[in-house]
Amino acid sequence: MKTNSKTPRSRGRFHWALALLALPQAPQDPIPVTVLPQGEIAAPRQPERASSSIYRRTSRNTPVGASNAVSRIRTPIAAIVAVRGQEDNSVSGYGLIDGLAGTGDSGELARQLLRNMLLAQDINIDADDLSSGNLAVVRVEATVRSGMKAGTVIDARVSAIGDATSLVGGTLTFTELRDPSSRHVYATSSGPVTVGGFSAQGEAASATKNHTTVGMLPSGAKIQREVPTRLVSELGFLYLDAKPGHDTFGNMVRVVESINHLFPGVAASQPGGKSVRVEVPVDIPTTQHLAYLDTILRQEVVTDNMARVVLNERTGVIVMGGDVRLRPGAITHGGLFVTIAETAEASQPGPLSGGATEQLERTDIAVEEENNGLVLVPGAVTLGEVVEVLNVLGATPRDMMSILTAMNDGGLLVADIRRM
Repeated sequence: MKTNSKTPRSRGRFHWALALLALPQAPQDPIPVTVLPQGEIAAPRQPERASSSIYRRTSRNTPVGASNAVSRIRTPIAAIVAVRGQEDNSVSGYGLIDGLAGTGDSGELARQLLRNMLLAQDINIDADDLSSGNLAVVRVEATVRSGMKAGTVIDARVSAIGDATSLVGGTLTFTELRDPSSRHVYATSSGPVTVGGFSAQGEAASATKNHTTVGMLPSGAKIQREVPTRLVSELGFLYLDAKPGHDTFGNMVRVVESINHLFPGVAASQPGGKSVRVEVPVDIPTTQHLAYLDTILRQEVVTDNMARVVLNERTGVIVMGGDVRLRPGAITHGGLFVTIAETAEASQPGPLSGGATEQLERTDIAVEEENNGLVLVPGAVTLGEVVEVLNVLGATPRDMMSILTAMNDGGLLVADIRRM
């Protein structure tokens, strides 16, 4: 009789189990057990997590500017003046965007506007029977430039005025765009809306890029009425008005001198000092008025380097003109940082205790104040020296705004400060 020398599978698994039991076992920590007297019940564990608030200041970044800066540059007259009567005109209206995927308005405004539009087409539907989830009331705006003729297509902008969350995929219905007096329709707009962003939302998370409640209609508006404009006044004059940021007396004087050098005696500054009147010679035909104006605007003048500091407190941007100066003085600044953390904890009563859940308010306040000494500020007569002196202070842009304002009030800063 032949004997099978192979071990059965069940017997092999049995030997492996015995081998595992024979291995030394790592020591395990005993599970903590709360032992209470007979009849007592352990109270629930109270919350221990606390909220936090952290303020961080990044390392200072001091860019290196160009060393060969030019203090005075020549600029075409067209860059510092605007021709009166050639301004842009804004038209606007209110319309309705449909086709949204449930991201429209939730109130009565969209349904009422849709009902009014349907009534204009002899369709009478009760507003309660309309759904506003796919509708959004928007403001439509467009810019009509001077000289544009009827039939010209331009871009339009739309922005939601209700509680719509996204305009992606929507289509603007036919909308009339009127002037500020609402008397005349200068353009009409309709078509698909292009939104420069997206929004995705789930049950517990969402992702949004850019603003989804503002969109564009490229070539989505059509001019229906030409805005009346006039290049030369009835008395035969052209008026050149200084643009913001270039409205200095020196710029206007040089503009007058440059025009009179080319056409003697035709230009004169206006009493306000912000405009130049240019006479159009009677021997120039009407068809050559545009060429006459273009010749004037091509002339170059040496413009002023304005002593002006522009502060934008919303974005923290500081812009300085080339003629900004500093007088000697001493400055110190110190930042004050206050951190407040609120933590609400719930105190649970023990089982069968008959107590009520209580909410306990917890507040953590941390105050940090910088301790800086006085810094001697030497005088600075060039923009480069001004930048070097201010960088010595080591202040952040928002602190620098307060410093510049105080320096201007104290007479150390020789410049005009404007806030945006």
